[in-house]
Amino acid sequence: MTNTRCERFFLFFSILFVAHTAYGDVSYSVPEEMKRGSVIGNIAKDLGLDVNRLSSRKARIDTEGNRKRYCDINLNTGELIVAERIDREGLCGKKSAPCVLQFQLLLENPLKVYSLLLDIQDINDNSPTFENGQIELELLESTDLGRRFPLESAHDPDIGANSVQHYQLSENEYFALEMYTQVDRNAYPELVLKKPLDRENQADHFLTLSGVDGGRPFRSGAASIHIHVLDANDNVPVFGQSVYKVSVQENSPRGTVLVKLNATDLDSGIYGEISYSFNHMPDKMRGVVEVDHVTGEVKVMVALDYEQASSHELDLQAKDGGGQSSHCKLIIDVIDVNDNSPVIVVKSTTSIVPEDASPGTMVALLHVYDLDTGTSGWVTCKISDDVPFKLVSEVKNYFMLVIDGVLDREKCPHYNITMTAVDAGTPPLFSSKTVAITITDVNDNPPIFKHSDYSIKFVENQPQGTLVIKVRAEDADEGQNARILYSLPEDAASHLSINAETGEIFTLRPFDYESSTHFHVQVMARDEGRPSFTSTCTVQIFIADQNDNAPVVLYPVQLDGYLAHDIVPRAAPADYLVTKVVVIDADAGYNAWLSYRIVKATQPNLFSIGLHCGEIRTLRPFAEGEEIKQTLIISVSDNGLESLSATATVNIIIEDGLPIIDELVAHDTDKLHGNSDLTLYLIMALAAMSSLFLVLIIAVVYMRLCRYRYICFNTLQKDDQYNSFLTTGSWKRDFRFGSDFVDLDMLNKRGTSLHVGGHSATRAKLLVPHKL
Repeated sequence: MTNTRCERFFLFFSILFVAHTAYGDVSYSVPEEMKRGSVIGNIAKDLGLDVNRLSSRKARIDTEGNRKRYCDINLNTGELIVAERIDREGLCGKKSAPCVLQFQLLLENPLKVYSLLLDIQDINDNSPTFENGQIELELLESTDLGRRFPLESAHDPDIGANSVQHYQLSENEYFALEMYTQVDRNAYPELVLKKPLDRENQADHFLTLSGVDGGRPFRSGAASIHIHVLDANDNVPVFGQSVYKVSVQENSPRGTVLVKLNATDLDSGIYGEISYSFNHMPDKMRGVVEVDHVTGEVKVMVALDYEQASSHELDLQAKDGGGQSSHCKLIIDVIDVNDNSPVIVVKSTTSIVPEDASPGTMVALLHVYDLDTGTSGWVTCKISDDVPFKLVSEVKNYFMLVIDGVLDREKCPHYNITMTAVDAGTPPLFSSKTVAITITDVNDNPPIFKHSDYSIKFVENQPQGTLVIKVRAEDADEGQNARILYSLPEDAASHLSINAETGEIFTLRPFDYESSTHFHVQVMARDEGRPSFTSTCTVQIFIADQNDNAPVVLYPVQLDGYLAHDIVPRAAPADYLVTKVVVIDADAGYNAWLSYRIVKATQPNLFSIGLHCGEIRTLRPFAEGEEIKQTLIISVSDNGLESLSATATVNIIIEDGLPIIDELVAHDTDKLHGNSDLTLYLIMALAAMSSLFLVLIIAVVYMRLCRYRYICFNTLQKDDQYNSFLTTGSWKRDFRFGSDFVDLDMLNKRGTSLHVGGHSATRAKLLVPHKL
C-alpha cells in the first residue's frame, strides 16, 4: 500500500474514532499484513488514559474464546501495536462487508472495559487463480458462429478493486472472449466462436485465458484452453436455475441432502451424459459438502457450524461427455441452533482477600459470552445467595465478583464460589465456574480468658517458684494476631511472676498468712497484632494458714528474774476463780485454738484449769496447814496437725483474811451457760467444715469484725494486728483487749498486782504491744 492509501485509511479511522468514542469504543482502520510491532495508534492518548498508571491498572487486550490476540498494548507508551500476522482473507474470507475484529481493553482498580474495533483493510496480496489450470473443450466443426461456451472463472481472495476485474484471451482468429453476468451479478468469462471451425484444417486449438485484478500494481493468473474439434456435439448442459439457495440447520447429520442439481442436455449418447462437480471449492469447505457426479445431490459430509460461517457460496458446473459445460451458484444459509453453552472466562482474580476488605471490592473479573446468536446468545449469570459476594455488570458480557457484606475469617475462612451462566435458548444450556477465595486474618478479636475471675486457696510458706495457678486466654484470630503474651501489674511484681507465654503464675517469695491473707491480682493478656488488643481477668489468691506459730504467753508475765504472783483468800470455796492464763497464737482457726492443762503442781488436786479458757479455779476449799505458796506449770498447745506448745509458770499465794468476792465464784447458771456456749461453737465448727467456701467467707468477715468484740479466749489480730479468737467457756468480762493494752477489770477494781481474785496494795495494767 502506498503512503497515499495509508493516509486515506487513517483519515477514515479518524472519522470512525470520533463517531465511537461517545459510546466508550475506539476504532482503527488497519491494513492487513502489517509487520509485528507496527504501531496502530496511541490508544491511551485516544481514550484519555494516564500512561503512567497502565501497569498498575493491569491494562491488557482481551479476546473472546480462543481467538488470537492480534494486537497488544505497550504499557510504557500506551501505543497499540501489531502482535500477530493479520490476514484478512484468512479471517473474513471473500466477504465484501467490512472485516472487523473486536477486542476489549481491560483496566482494573477501578474496573473499566473499552471496546476496541479493528477494521482490517484489504491489500492486493493475492493473484487470481484458476481451479483447473487446463481447460478442455470439445466442439463440433459444425458449431454455429456466435455460439458461447462458459469458461471457469478465476478466483481471487482479495475484495473490491483488488479482486478479478477482467479477463484476457490470447490472440487467435477463431475465438473471442465476452463476459456473462448472472442474476447474482457474478460475471463469468465465455468463449464465443467468431469463425467457422474446420477439423480437416485444424483439429486442435490452444489458447491462454488470463484473469487480471484491479490492484496497484495489478496481479494476474492464467489457464490454458485446449479446444478439440469434433464431428458432432450440438448442445451444452443447461441448469434449471442459475442460483440455488438453501437453508440448513447447523450440526445437521452427515448425509443430509442440501439440494439436488438439475441440468439437461439435448444431445444423446455420450454427449448427453452430464457430470456434476464443484468449479471452485474454498479451502474451508473442502470435505464439508460433496456433490454426486451423477445425480447432482449436494450432501453435508461434516457438520456445518454457524459460529464459523453463517453462509457459504459455492460454484458448480455441469459438463457433458463432449466437454461442454455450464455453471451455477449454490448459496447455503446456515441456521443457528442453541448448540453452545455459555463460556465463563476468569480474566482476573484475587484469591486472597483480607477480612476487613470493604464492600464493593472486586475479587474476580469474569468474561461471560455465548457463541450462539439471538435469544440463544442471551446469557444471565448468578451465584448462590448464601455468600457475602455478588455479581455486578457494568460492561456488556463482563461481570465483577464483588464483596457484598462483612467478611469474618473466624466464621468462614474459605469460599468456593460457583458462578452459573444460563442462556435463553430452548432448551437452555448452562455452564459454571468455581472461584476459590481465601480470607486472610486481620487482628479484629481481643484475647478472651476462659474465666473472668479465678479463685485459689494457696498454703503459706511455699518456696519461691511454686506454681500458684495457670490462666489461659484464647484469641479467635490466627498467626501472630492470635499469639498472646501475659503480664502482671507492677504492684504484684514483688511477690508474683508470670510466664508471658503460658500464663503460669509463680511465687517470688513465700507467703505469710499472718502478714497478708488475700491477694487480688489482675492479669493482662495482649495479642501481638497491629494494633494489639488486650483483656484482663482477676485472680483472687486466698492464703491458707499453716501451724507455724507457737502459742505466746502474755500473762502471767514471764520475764527474766521476775515472775508475777496471784493471791487467793484461804477461805475461797471450790470453783473459785484464782487467775487466768492469757496466751495468744498468731495462727488462725484450729491452729490457734488453744488447750490448757496443768503438767506440774506443788500440791496436786488443789487447782484446775479450763481446757480452752485458761481459767484457774480451786477444786476444793483450802485446808489448814496447806502450803501458802503454790506453783503450777501450765502447758498450752494449739490444735494444728503438728501441735505447737508453750509453758507458763503460775505462782499462787494463799493468804488469810482476804474477803470472798462473790463474782469470782462460779454458779450453776454460769456453768450451764458455758456448756451451752461450748455446744453452740462445736455446732458452728462442724457446719463451717462442711463447706470450704462458706468457711472462707466466714473467716474473712470474722477476722475483720473480731477486733471490736470482747473475747474470753486467745485472739489473733490479722493484717499486722491481733484478731480475737474466742474459746468456749470464757467467763464473762474476764479480760478486755483494747488497741493498746489489756485492762484487767478485776485487777483495777481490787487494786491487786497482776492477778484476779486476790488482794494487793497496788493497781497495775498489763500492757500488750500493738504489734508483735
